Amino acid sequence: MAAFSVIICTYMRPKSLLRVLQSVKTQTHYPDEIIIVDGSKNNETEEALFKYEFRNLKYFRVKALNRGLTKQRNYGIEKARATSNIMCFLDDDVILESDYFEQLIKTYEMYPNAMAVGGYITNEVAWENSDKRDSNQKFYYDGWMRNEPFRYKIRQKFGLAPDTNPGYLPTFSHGRSVSFLPPSGKIYEVEQIMGGVSSYKKHVFNTLKFSTYFEGYGLYEDADFSLRIAKIGKLYINTNARLSHHHDGSGRPNQYHYGKMVVRNGWYIWRVKYSNPNVKARIKFYATSFLLTLIRGSNVLTSKEKKKAFTETLGRITGWFSLIFNKPKLQ
Repeated sequence: MAAFSVIICTYMRPKSLLRVLQSVKTQTHYPDEIIIVDGSKNNETEEALFKYEFRNLKYFRVKALNRGLTKQRNYGIEKARATSNIMCFLDDDVILESDYFEQLIKTYEMYPNAMAVGGYITNEVAWENSDKRDSNQKFYYDGWMRNEPFRYKIRQKFGLAPDTNPGYLPTFSHGRSVSFLPPSGKIYEVEQIMGGVSSYKKHVFNTLKFSTYFEGYGLYEDADFSLRIAKIGKLYINTNARLSHHHDGSGRPNQYHYGKMVVRNGWYIWRVKYSNPNVKARIKFYATSFLLTLIRGSNVLTSKEKKKAFTETLGRITGWFSLIFNKPKLQ
């Protein structure tokens, strides 16, 4: 199999980082190199890490200049060994099944034209086999079904439902993510993969870098990078490259800033693919953004976490109006 490096960017999450590294230890195909890029503001991650031994591990602690997800990823790429053919990225709060890397790297042998391959998260959505399509409460795809989220049901009523397959961006953005691909054991061609469970041929980075527009938490940075790759090559999701995601709340932005990023960063990736959308697409983008803001605002009444729903809604409203007066500048 091709030589590959693994880059894990982390920030103030020593326990989560150790969990993912323990799962790397069990791999049927072990990485030629594991690069930890730590943006933490204290020594806890470094101290925890060196209580254990992990083969082929390199640790780098970065200062403020290189702190933030996209900056740390670019930093890790620069530190990677020249002989690696594939660069794999993992979030610091995932746990891999034992053949994750074997399945991931094998995809490049099966699809030599692949420039990027994503893994498959198993624990966030409940899927069932289904040959029928008899409920508007369900989403159906490739002989499988899952619950249809409330926001998509509402969008359907207003004519704002996505009109592309999962992993593809509609002309008005707001598509279905790869979480709408079923655990079928198949390999699906897409144009978006999730950054925390991703891999790329190393030569991709000769011409492309992760955009530093997505500072700090980096919401949608993976969509931006994927869409730029999709303009020049093929991307795939291998649903046999399995892992679980255990969300760690530490290091995340507050809900107001998150809400603002949802809207502004969403606009950004839309324009990465569609630099000059037509009038209909523009109207549907803003209408969908506004509708999703109203839906999130309704959680102030329906959710147990009313304060989070309220502050995120304020952030979305701020982001929505900011697009009128101060649109992001594409890099």
